[in-house]
Amino acid sequence: MRDAIKAHLGTRQVARVIYGAIIGLALVVALEHYPPPAGAVVATLVGTAVAVGLAELYSDVIGFEVRTRRRIPHEHMMELVGDVAAVVFGVAFPAVFFVLAAVGAMELDTAFDIAKWTGLGLIAFYGFCAARLSGGTFHGSILHGLIAGLIGAALIALKALLH
Repeated sequence: MRDAIKAHLGTRQVARVIYGAIIGLALVVALEHYPPPAGAVVATLVGTAVAVGLAELYSDVIGFEVRTRRRIPHEHMMELVGDVAAVVFGVAFPAVFFVLAAVGAMELDTAFDIAKWTGLGLIAFYGFCAARLSGGTFHGSILHGLIAGLIGAALIALKALLH
């Protein structure tokens, strides 16, 4: 498992998971004030993940072909599909908690809380890893992770202020 995480942290997909996690967190925060049933939250997260993924893929393919004035090579397309899968994962991941709420394993409010804080934790974790892997001290890396986590915290705080 540790080797898989190390390998993942060396890929471009890290940025895509973070991007997706921010979108997923924004959706969760937006839906929480007037929460739909858990199944609708799952559908919203998964549907948004697919839509964002397809938009990413389409824009990257068209951008490549316009920029290079040639068809996208199969190898490059496979790289893009991997990047898109990372975005889709980041957006859709919180759906797991709402599936659990839909089957009665947890309350809907609990699913919202866990989804928000795991999204925030993921963003902070990647910030910590970025600092640590780029040579930062442990304490400096903790600070870097906390600063990165402020993105998610600002989103949660904004929601709290507006509602």
